[in-house]
Amino acid sequence: EVQLVESGGGLVQPGGSLKLSCAASGFTFRDNTMTWVRQRPGKRLEWVSRINSIGNMRYYADSVKGRFTISRDNAKNTLYLQMNSLKPEDTGMYYCAARKSPWFSGSRWPEDFDYWGQGTHVTVSS
Repeated sequence: EVQLVESGGGLVQPGGSLKLSCAASGFTFRDNTMTWVRQRPGKRLEWVSRINSIGNMRYYADSVKGRFTISRDNAKNTLYLQMNSLKPEDTGMYYCAARKSPWFSGSRWPEDFDYWGQGTHVTVSS
């Protein structure tokens, strides 16, 4: 019943843009802090960005600051990640995850999360 379905991944050229979406269902989306994480080839899962339940607090990993923007539409139960100025090193699988809290700062996977999706793959290449 609980689902987080990521979409919007694909192939994009370096310097290009891509917008990821995460559609939530089966739980009260508006009560959850939402996080984007990614796994790049040969690397461990890493935190990318998160947004609090009402969408007025946003944090980003240093590697994506100034390039990525996280947002949410609670009326649509959807989380977004706008990715600009993409680099080849951004290539990887992107996942959204939920925590049943207005805000939290945990980064342990999966202990600090209640729900997560199956991911959408992003390839940045010429």
